[in-house]
Parts: sequence; structure tokens; C-alpha cells
Amino acid sequence: MDLGLTDRVYVLTGASRGLGYATAQCLVADGARVVLSARHADRVAAATESLGGPDRAVGIAADLADPTTPGRLVEAAHSHFGRLDGALVSVGGPAPGSAASVDDEQWRQAFETVFLGSVRTVRTVAAALPGGGAIGLVLSTSARAPVPGLGVSNGLRPGLAGVAKDVADEYGPRGVRVVGLLPGRILTNRNRELFAATGDPERARAEAEAGIPLRRVGDPAEFGRVAAFVLSPAASYLTGITIPVDGGALRGL
Repeated sequence: MDLGLTDRVYVLTGASRGLGYATAQCLVADGARVVLSARHADRVAAATESLGGPDRAVGIAADLADPTTPGRLVEAAHSHFGRLDGALVSVGGPAPGSAASVDDEQWRQAFETVFLGSVRTVRTVAAALPGGGAIGLVLSTSARAPVPGLGVSNGLRPGLAGVAKDVADEYGPRGVRVVGLLPGRILTNRNRELFAATGDPERARAEAEAGIPLRRVGDPAEFGRVAAFVLSPAASYLTGITIPVDGGALRGL
């Protein structure tokens, strides 16, 4: 199936590695061009080079907590590629710990980046999108069911899922779609770190896989393919929903 991605242009945040980078790979493989951002300049440079260099990908070192970042990304898309068709808004996971054990400063930092940074990016990108544009928010299965030991994520992700639904209603009449994506256990650096933090990563992984109907953690490319489809014209009647990419781990219908 042709997803209709040829020569379309997408902004992806938090995309020097992990789920954002996996999505960028899928988009570029189907003919799209991308503007990547992440906080570390060396990782951004390596990611853009591996995606084909300036003909296919450009990168900006930036933090979503910075209010100027979304505007810079929109400008980069227009200046380098002459258009903008959508965005994948992904932010690194907040610090682990229970909601009660995380201090005020950690909550504040996570809110500024994970929550407000995402909302600001959605608002800025949506204002620049034509009809047919799409925005995907990378959230977490914690938007539907709390994940033990990830209290900050459990607090912020459900709110972002509500924001995604709200803005999908607002931007829908303009033909702009907004979809939330709920990754479960995908083998990114984040999940490797969470497994390692238990002191017995092999056992932690086995216990996690036992709770997944497919009995394995996912590969980032499996998320990337879903995200690329959601952003593509092929998904033109999807908006205002949250899509789990979790191997069946969520138990709700």
C-alpha cells in the first residue's frame, strides 16, 4: 500500500534515537523528509546523517522546555524543504519513582518539558499545517493504566491524552488530525534503563514479557511503522483517538 508520504515533510522531536528515530526511519524509507530535534547536538548530527543527510533529513539541537523550539522547527521545515505536513511529538520519559516520592522540582521540570513543551509544540505546528496535516503525540500506556514506579508519567500522560482529544476537536474542521500513540514495553534505551535499575535486568524483562500477550517486548521499528501510517495520508480518517502499541498488554477494550 502506498502511504502517500513521498516528498511530505515532518518535524519529529526527541528523535535522535528511540521511538522518534524509528519513526523517522520509516517516514524517510517511504519517501518523506524530516526535521529532527533532540537535546544533544552530536546525536542529532549522527541521526540525520544516517537518514541520508540534508537531502532527506536536517537536525536541530533543542529542548522542548525552551519556548522558542517549536517555532524553530517549523521554520527549519519551511526553509530547508519548503513545506510542513505534520509532526511527531516525543519527549523522553520523566524520572522514575512513585508520585509521592518525586520532589517538587522534578515534577516542575517534567511538567515544563513533557507536558507544556508538548502542548506548545502541538499548538505551534498545528497553526502552520495545511488541511491534511497530522500530529502524533507519543504518550505511554500509562495514559490508560498506571505503570508501577513511574508516578510522574502516570500523572502527566493522561492529561496529554485529554489535550490530544481536545485539540483534535478544535483542528478537525481545518482538516488537521491529532492522534495519541501509547507505546508499551518497546526495547528503547529508556526501557533498558528501567530494566537495569531493578538490579536484575533479565528477570525484569522476563516478568514484563510474561504480562504481554505476544510474550515479548516490541522493537522500535514496530512502533515506527504504526506512527508513520498515522501521520500519512493513508490514515486520513483517523483523529482524536489513542492507539496502543503494546503487544496487547492493556486489558481494556
